[in-house]
Amino acid sequence: MSSRLHGVCDSKGGPRRLHLSEGQCSDFTEADVARKDLPPAATVIGDQGYDRDKIRKMLSQQGITPCILPRRCRKKPVHYSKRLHRERHKVENLFSRQKDWRPIATRYDGCAHAFRSAILLAATVLFW
Repeated sequence: MSSRLHGVCDSKGGPRRLHLSEGQCSDFTEADVARKDLPPAATVIGDQGYDRDKIRKMLSQQGITPCILPRRCRKKPVHYSKRLHRERHKVENLFSRQKDWRPIATRYDGCAHAFRSAILLAATVLFW
């Protein structure tokens, strides 16, 4: 039993959307879920798991500039702002603060809905 937490945060690092998926599911398949609830933004900063041409095209159609680190195996090089990508630490801080709560770090809850509730409760207490 494993799970993967996907998050959308604002420019200050506060969570805007947290989505729980199956552990064996890739970031690419879950990008559509996160994309639907994106707050108004000029740029989206993501990690290598979201480096797909389809995701970049969807973001560009919404008027959002993607700043996603390209994968090593990419055949066509893609430009991204290294200066802007350094701001990704805010997203990582979101996840690390969540992991400070022991029930979340060790996943005490057996059911996905109970685990998601614990994640949302921790986000509420930590960020608001």
